[in-house]
Amino acid sequence: MTDATTPEISVRELKACAERGEPRVIVDVRDDKEWNLFRIPQAIHLPLAKVTDSAAEALARFPDGEVVVYCGHGSRSAKAVALLRAQGIRASSLAGGIAAWIDAGEEVDQ
Repeated sequence: MTDATTPEISVRELKACAERGEPRVIVDVRDDKEWNLFRIPQAIHLPLAKVTDSAAEALARFPDGEVVVYCGHGSRSAKAVALLRAQGIRASSLAGGIAAWIDAGEEVDQ
């Protein structure tokens, strides 16, 4: 769960953005073990511990898209969003994390 100050986007809103052709960079901040189990297709893996000042450099290749961060349920992604926004990166958390993605019937890569 994120706190009230963390910008969030729902699975439905994220899918609608994709359908409208609005770029979103999807970033998975879970640890390596979780990433290796399954992930949202086309997600970039950037574990929370690595969301530091270098995150801006890693995400610089996507200057036109907002970053959507997810974890299991939303706690780690809220921390990552705060760190990214402090670096000037437009970021929001996927409400409910990958659990919400799966509950909505969306595909995952394994």
